Amino acid sequence: MSDVMEKTLSALPSLLSLDPGAKLSAASRLGALIRGVTELASKQDEEKLMKKELAALKEQVSVPTTSLKQMRECLVRLIYCEMLGYEASFGYIHAIKLAQQGSLMEKRVGYLAVSLFLNESHELLLLLVNTVLKDLQSTNLLEVCMALTVASQLFPPDMIPAVLPLVEEKLQHSKEIIRRKAVLTLYKFYLIAPNQVQHIHDKFRKALCDRDPGVMAASLHIYLLLIKENTGAYKDLTGSFVTILKQVVGGKLAVDFNYHSVPAPWLQIQLLRILRLLGKDDQITSELMYDVLDESLRRAEINHNITYAILFECIQTVYTIHPKADLLEKAAKCNGKFILSPKNNLKYLGLKALTYVVQQDLNLVLQHQMTIIECLDHPDPIIKRETLELLYRITNAQNVAVIVQKMLDYLRQSKDEYITISLVGKVAELAEKYAPNNEWFIQTMNAVFSIGGDMIPSDIPNNFLRLLAEGFDDEAEDKQLRLYAVNSYLALLEKNIQYPQRFLQVMSWVLGEYSYLKTEAKPEDIIQNLYCLLGKCSASLETKAWILSAITKLFRLTQNVKALPEVMQNYGNSMDSCLRQCSFELQQLVENRELMDTVLPLDASCDDIVVDASLSFLDGFVADALGHGAAPYKPHHQRQEEELSQEKVLNFEPYGLSFATSPQASCVSGRQSPTGLSFSSEISCNSTEPGLKDSDSLKLDGVKKVWGKEGYLRKKSESKEETLTSPNSESSVTTDCSSTAEKTAGVTAEEQEKLLLASSLFVGLGSNNSVSLMGKTQSTTQKFWRKQKIVEGQNSHEKTMCAQKAVVPSLAQIPNLMDNVLERRNSFQESKAILLGKKASDSAEASTEEPAQKSNKTWTPSDNLKTIKAVPSASKESFSDLFADGNLDIIQPTNCSSVRVAHEPISSLTPSLPLEFAKLSHSQFELVRANENIALFSCKVWKEECLLIVLSFTNRSSIEVTNAMVNFALPEELQACESTDFTFPLVESLTTVKCQLFLQMVKPCAQALLTGHVTYHLESSQCTQEEFVLAVFLSDFIRPLKLSTEEFGHLWLSLSNDVKQNLSFTSNSSEALTSALHILQQELKLHIVDVIGTEGIVACQLLPSTSCLLHCRFHAGILSVWLRSGCCDLPDCLLYECQKVIQKV
Repeated sequence: MSDVMEKTLSALPSLLSLDPGAKLSAASRLGALIRGVTELASKQDEEKLMKKELAALKEQVSVPTTSLKQMRECLVRLIYCEMLGYEASFGYIHAIKLAQQGSLMEKRVGYLAVSLFLNESHELLLLLVNTVLKDLQSTNLLEVCMALTVASQLFPPDMIPAVLPLVEEKLQHSKEIIRRKAVLTLYKFYLIAPNQVQHIHDKFRKALCDRDPGVMAASLHIYLLLIKENTGAYKDLTGSFVTILKQVVGGKLAVDFNYHSVPAPWLQIQLLRILRLLGKDDQITSELMYDVLDESLRRAEINHNITYAILFECIQTVYTIHPKADLLEKAAKCNGKFILSPKNNLKYLGLKALTYVVQQDLNLVLQHQMTIIECLDHPDPIIKRETLELLYRITNAQNVAVIVQKMLDYLRQSKDEYITISLVGKVAELAEKYAPNNEWFIQTMNAVFSIGGDMIPSDIPNNFLRLLAEGFDDEAEDKQLRLYAVNSYLALLEKNIQYPQRFLQVMSWVLGEYSYLKTEAKPEDIIQNLYCLLGKCSASLETKAWILSAITKLFRLTQNVKALPEVMQNYGNSMDSCLRQCSFELQQLVENRELMDTVLPLDASCDDIVVDASLSFLDGFVADALGHGAAPYKPHHQRQEEELSQEKVLNFEPYGLSFATSPQASCVSGRQSPTGLSFSSEISCNSTEPGLKDSDSLKLDGVKKVWGKEGYLRKKSESKEETLTSPNSESSVTTDCSSTAEKTAGVTAEEQEKLLLASSLFVGLGSNNSVSLMGKTQSTTQKFWRKQKIVEGQNSHEKTMCAQKAVVPSLAQIPNLMDNVLERRNSFQESKAILLGKKASDSAEASTEEPAQKSNKTWTPSDNLKTIKAVPSASKESFSDLFADGNLDIIQPTNCSSVRVAHEPISSLTPSLPLEFAKLSHSQFELVRANENIALFSCKVWKEECLLIVLSFTNRSSIEVTNAMVNFALPEELQACESTDFTFPLVESLTTVKCQLFLQMVKPCAQALLTGHVTYHLESSQCTQEEFVLAVFLSDFIRPLKLSTEEFGHLWLSLSNDVKQNLSFTSNSSEALTSALHILQQELKLHIVDVIGTEGIVACQLLPSTSCLLHCRFHAGILSVWLRSGCCDLPDCLLYECQKVIQKV
């Protein structure tokens, strides 16, 4: 081994010298250094040698006469020193200089040293920007490659705008290596600053069509991230991905892409993951990929590790997309080979895949039940843990006791913190959902608290205590559960055992709240037991506060206060303020029994407490203090800005003034004092925003309102869950066990034990039984369902999202942002209308292009971008061949089309706007939904204070429509000023009625989808429901904010969230800035505050009242845009809109 290491180290200098003919001479300093380090016997000797070497290098690089060749050799030695862990910061600047000044070989060493020495936050990185810009414009391919590599490795988000335009240009470079590196660089930019590359998504599509397979493969990394974030926007690319995968699986790529005779395995894995995302819950899209998945399963023979990975991805994809019986059967066979394999790695893959299988096919789990039983006792802990995860997925009310016991046994043996945290959460969830009785539930949760210890997440004990407090519909059952908990904890306290802190906190809370239920127990005895816990050193300060709170509640049950002086003596003068406060509260409440009964009523832990969250009782004090000259309160970030402004440093802010930042951003929350005055931290009491200038109270936009007049605004459950039991469960288990025992008459005792365990674990998984899968609905409701009640707010949100997904299965209803970028019209009214997206009624079929001509050994996709362009309508497309070669097959993928509803022309019934809205800026009426009976049209009206959507309901039938209802489900980004439900009792034949929806955007986003449905009756016995989707965009809610230059400057300093970006502008004339600003004003309705030379300032606001300011500077064909706002998301979203507008120009 030493000989191999010696040869490797001896060959290193010749490789770094970049001279193929160079030989390691005896006089080589690097060779001598390496040899000297390898010959040392101790770490101390190495440190001495390295200090001497670093001193010599520092002296040599500081000499002005050092040549570039010598500097290159010095940097190679510095790299070696840094690799050994010795700091050589004196050489960092010389590495940057060598990258700037040297020839090609010196530049390569300089860039290599910089990439190893510096990180993204290093201050010297700023000196490298100009060098990278110069090399990106070089005609030398190696220099361009080095610049792209360094930019992707080192550049932080604030430096990306400087190089982004040049990197975009490299996507059109003639050399494939440059295009591939440019795509990878943009991929890195997207990871660290996704908002800065949103405007070039269409160029990613061109990369997917690139003739070089390497460029295409590089683009898949970006598409995997994009599709994870927004699957619906890329459904139209399914055919392209399927075509690529077909040709890869068919071996159409060059042999260079093969790995162990497997064609491009990592490319196959990427494509399978993308298809899995696209086909989930979408039957039309899934049908396109059935054939290629079948081919992948057939060709991937189990003969190498890389094929195992491909098969695993195939199985996962097959069980994620819309199911097909043949594919499910083939995937199950492949997975069976994994599970039955003697290799631990393959067995783990099989168990992992089974967690996806159980959502589609429970019979496969039953086929391998004995193997799963054996895995429970497997010596490999990873396999054992994955087996428990699988059992967790198949848990139901009949096998919960056995599975939970197996999990607890594993927890007692495990020492891994991560595994403990994961499993205790699963055990608590299963116990809460499927507990057979109160005793089992309390004992299981006690085991969770004891085994999990203080590693348990705080939400587990909180949910447990909330379950006890909220109770169920049956008061007797609630009392029984709480009484059993009290008895259990009193018995545990009598044992001299040290319990975890969270368990002690749970015990103390339960005893303090519900000890009155145990009438035979004296409160004095319980107080004495809790007081003994206070004296133990193992109890933390937080736990002691819980115990003191419980003792305070227990004193309301007794008149005996003998223990009170001892408590006050020990904790009344405690160094901890919380304990000291609890002690004095206890004393005051004991002295005033009437106050104690009012403050601490029995069983009132869930009652709402009226809290004056605005602290209005301090308004008078604040007014007097301000009247006597007291300084207004300033938030921490504002004080920090003032401290920084007082330091003697260069100020790069374009409107940065020497005085302190305006304290305007700090204000009292949206309330009025009793005197009718509003208090603000602004000394002059002038606001720069029109919405605030004449108001007598200030607002905090974007602040989540969680406190109100009635206290904390927490969501309460609106409905009670029904408590049902599972009849005949015990008898069915007994029957199953008895039948199993008869079958095992002739087997060994060990096998009988395994079969009995299997009958307990897999009971209820037959075809006639219900099983609770994660995400599945079971027909039998179990006892403990408090988890769903606790998270009702989350469930309602999930239901809304599911409703949205159900409304958007058709590609015809999905608007596409790329179409809006390429097809934006000039006028403001038409541009607003086009943002609605093309509807299914008026979209034209995409033109079919001729397939590309074949050429020898060339990756030749279609040059026509329409083959992968997003088309919202259900029109037919022709996907040209992505691979053109003499040996390649031309494969035309199946078109993804949705069925149109044929209807007659309805021009005579096309609605019109009321006169009061016709004078405002508005879009044309667009068809939203239509059938032979009704038609829905929508029109946008851009009012000053909101976005108005006028929805027209047209009765196209020959009979009356009764009880028509239109309902909207708003996403979290939008809020309605009025109702979102509209009713039309009677709509006569061939008539139109209208409703109006007033919207504002409370959370900035580029696009939001309004889902809704219309319900109507044609006859008394016939009810029809139609679903529809409306798209609104950020530009629909942008309004001009008219400010003076002085007001702009003051408001600029008060805003803290900013984004900077450089935009390429084709014009380079003196009027380019003015032209660009007027285009932004026309398209986005911004207000131009002032233009001075090459700089301009613009202001706007997002409805209802979120301000956003823009500072623009034009130089050398680059428009530098700087946005600031009080909302952290608004600058990114508005920048995206500006990029689309400028790109159009």
